[in-house]
Amino acid sequence: AVPEIRAALPADLVLLPEVEAASDTLLFGRPEIRADLAGSLPGPAEPRELAAALKVLVAGAPPVAFVRLEEVGGCAHLEQLSVHPDAARAGLGRALLGAAIEWSRQAGYSALTLCTFARVPFNAPFYRTCGFAAVQPSGALARVRQHEAELGLDRIGERVAMRLELAAPPAG
Repeated sequence: AVPEIRAALPADLVLLPEVEAASDTLLFGRPEIRADLAGSLPGPAEPRELAAALKVLVAGAPPVAFVRLEEVGGCAHLEQLSVHPDAARAGLGRALLGAAIEWSRQAGYSALTLCTFARVPFNAPFYRTCGFAAVQPSGALARVRQHEAELGLDRIGERVAMRLELAAPPAG
C-alpha cells in the first residue's frame, strides 16, 4: 500500500536531503547518463531551501519520498520528485505526482511544468505517461533550463522541459 501523502512538516524537511541524495543514486549506472559525470549532480536542497518552497508533499512517516513545487512563469513547477531507492517501484512517484497535480489545480494554476532527463525511463518517459508533453521553454522556464545548463546537468544527460495543462476542477 502507498503511504499517506501529506504536506511536509518542519521535522520532515531535515530528512528530505537524505531522501534526495539516495534517489539521485538511481541515476548512477544508467546508460542515458554519462557515468563519468553522474557523481557531479547538484547536491540535494537544504532544509531551509525546502522550507521556502511553494509546497512540499511527502509520502511516509518518516518520509521515503517527496515532491517539491515552486512557481515558474505563473505556472506551478515540479522542482523535485525524489523516491528513496528502498521505496522505489511501488507507485510512490506516480502517487506523489498525482497529489502535486491535484494541489496545483486546486491552487488555481493553469499548468504544471518541469525539467528532467529526456531519456531516463523514470524521468521524461514516465512523465509522458502522466500526460506531460515536451515543450520549447520560453520566459521563466527557459531561465530554469539555462540555470540547469550552468549547473552542468546538460553535460550529464539530455534534458527536456515538459508541461501539463491543468483543467479547472469541475464546479460543484
